Amino acid sequence: MALQEVTKAFLRRFKAPQVSSQRVWASQRRHASTETGLPETEELEESSFLQGEGPAQHEIERFDPAGVAKRRNRKLPPSRYRFRSPRYYRGPLHPHQPPKPSEPSSREFAPGPFSLPRLEQTYHDTLASDFMTMAYAHYPPGFSPPQKGERLRSWVGDSPYFKNRPRRGPRGGDTLRLLRKRVTFRNLPRLERVTLHTMSSDAIDNPGALHVAGMVLQAITSVRAEAHKVTKSLAPFGLRAGMYLSLTCELRGEDMYHFLSKLVDVVMPKIKDWPGVKGSSGDSSGNIGLGLRAADVALFPEVEVNYDMYPPKLIPGCHIVIHTTATTDTDARLLLTQVGIPFYGKLVG
Repeated sequence: MALQEVTKAFLRRFKAPQVSSQRVWASQRRHASTETGLPETEELEESSFLQGEGPAQHEIERFDPAGVAKRRNRKLPPSRYRFRSPRYYRGPLHPHQPPKPSEPSSREFAPGPFSLPRLEQTYHDTLASDFMTMAYAHYPPGFSPPQKGERLRSWVGDSPYFKNRPRRGPRGGDTLRLLRKRVTFRNLPRLERVTLHTMSSDAIDNPGALHVAGMVLQAITSVRAEAHKVTKSLAPFGLRAGMYLSLTCELRGEDMYHFLSKLVDVVMPKIKDWPGVKGSSGDSSGNIGLGLRAADVALFPEVEVNYDMYPPKLIPGCHIVIHTTATTDTDARLLLTQVGIPFYGKLVG
C-alpha cells in the first residue's frame, strides 16, 4: 500500500497541466490569422514604438553630418583623428599596452620591406637548400652518437675544499665554445648583421679627418656612423680622454644585404693580387672578420664616383665583422663561401 501511494504522488506531481479551451482557441486563431495573410503587426502588443510617427521630411533633408564637419570653424583635438601609443612601457599589468610593432599605430612601426634584396632572395631560394645538402650528415639506423666528455673539468683530489667548488673551465681559457647542433631546416645559419669599424689616427692632430671618415662610411653603408671617445689618456701617443678617434656602423636587414652584394660583386673583384679572407679569421662562435685598406675602400662605387670630393690621404681603411647565427666558424665560413667571399690558407673551425 505504501508503495502504491508513493507512485500515485509521483505521477500527480509530474502530470501535465490541463490547458484551458480558451487558450487553445486563441492559439488556433493566431495560426489561422497568419495563414489568411493578415499583417503580423496586429499580433504584436500595443506600444508607443508602433504608434509613433517617423522624423519629418525637412529633418531628413537637413541631416548632413559631412556638411556639418566642413562648416565647422575649428578642428577637433588631434586625439579624435589619430591614436598615439604610450611613450613608455609600464609593465604587462598596465591598462594601456603599446601595440605590436607591425601595427601602423605603433611608434616602432616601419613600413616595408616592399621588395627583397637580390642576395636575400638568393638565400631563401638557393643557398638555404644547398647548405642543407653540404652540411648533411648521414646516420644509419641504430646509430648512437659517441658520448662526449664533460665540458667543465672537475677538481681532482682529496682536499675538502674541492667538494663544493664549481667546476673549472676548459683548458686554454675560461670561455666555453657554442655547441654545434645538427643542421636542419629549423636552424639553418643566416646572416644577422654586419659591423664596420674604423679608426683614424690623423684625427689626433686634425679633427677634420674623422669627418671625412664618417662621410665615407655613411656613403658606402647608407647608415650614419657613430663616433666613440677615447676612455684613457696616453701621453706617448698624444691621446687624451674624451677625444673622438673611431667610428662604427651597424647594418641590419636590407642595408646589410645591399652592402654585402656590393662588397662581393663590385669591390672584391677589383682588388689586385688579393688572395681572399684568411681561413683562421673568426671568433669560434660563427662571426667572421676581414679588413680593407684605404685603397680598397676607395673602390666602392659611391666613393669612386665622387673621388675628388674626399681627400685621398684621409680615406680610412676599415674592419668588417659579419655576424651570423651559426655556432661554429666552419658553418659561418660555408655560408659566406656561398655568398661569394673567398677564403685561403688553413681553415680553422
